Amino acid sequence: MDLAETIIEARAVGAEATSSASGRVRADLQAALRRSIGITEEPPPPCDDPELAYVDPASIVRTVHSDLAPMLIGGMASLLLQSLHPAAMAGVSQHSRYREDPLGRLERTAQFVGTTTFRSREEAEAAIRRVRKIHATVSGVADGDLAYDATDPHLVSWVHVAEVRSFLSAYQRYGARRLSIDEADAYVADMAAVAIDLGATHVPTSVSELDAQLEAYRPELTLSEPAREARNFVLVGVRRTPHEVAAYGILSAAAQGVLPRWAGRELRLPAIPLADRMAVQPAAGLLAGAMRWVVPPLP
Repeated sequence: MDLAETIIEARAVGAEATSSASGRVRADLQAALRRSIGITEEPPPPCDDPELAYVDPASIVRTVHSDLAPMLIGGMASLLLQSLHPAAMAGVSQHSRYREDPLGRLERTAQFVGTTTFRSREEAEAAIRRVRKIHATVSGVADGDLAYDATDPHLVSWVHVAEVRSFLSAYQRYGARRLSIDEADAYVADMAAVAIDLGATHVPTSVSELDAQLEAYRPELTLSEPAREARNFVLVGVRRTPHEVAAYGILSAAAQGVLPRWAGRELRLPAIPLADRMAVQPAAGLLAGAMRWVVPPLP
């Protein structure tokens, strides 16, 4: 073997070793990241058969929902926004254990979104039936004698609208790329199916309809005491190691930045646009890029 062949072989061996080491590091980081957000098991491979999948494998929903950082940012923003509806917040406050088991609730939410995005129709419909069964047990009276029922299509629509707006806003700012107008409309339209199956009746199918419906809810929204408690809980977080606290702080600040401005005011959040542009967005963008290396989104 001459010198040139030796060099080529050495490079190949080095590249293979580097790739193998990189793969091990990525796998370890993936496991640590899942644990940090309450996910204890590696997700199964997606259902890629268009005839069997609940969401078309070619749907833009899969592109958005496989990008982890915008999903975490959008998820936090959604929790903050949803808390402003006193009836919806009363149901959470009186019937969930989010204070005692926040990661358990986060894991169940992540599993539901993952199942209704990436799994078969049979699996997704089973998950939806479980949620509807739970909703059937959630009813009562909030402060001020406001009756609520989690099966109320109006409340189901509120939760859906707040979630979709938050996920879309977070992806448009921190996703791998910005969606076109048509892609954003397609995302809203494809997300409507799960809301309808959960019992919603008036579900937006375009960005303009989404924003109009969100605006229509504004007279019903207020910062109730349970909402104030939930806001503080979301902003403080549940992680305590230094790197988890730092990462959570960045994600939390980014979540506040993607909320509608009126929602931030209603939640009594500080509005510092310059700090968001100069500090939060660059830091969250770097964190999103790092997360994309650890957990690559679908093409």
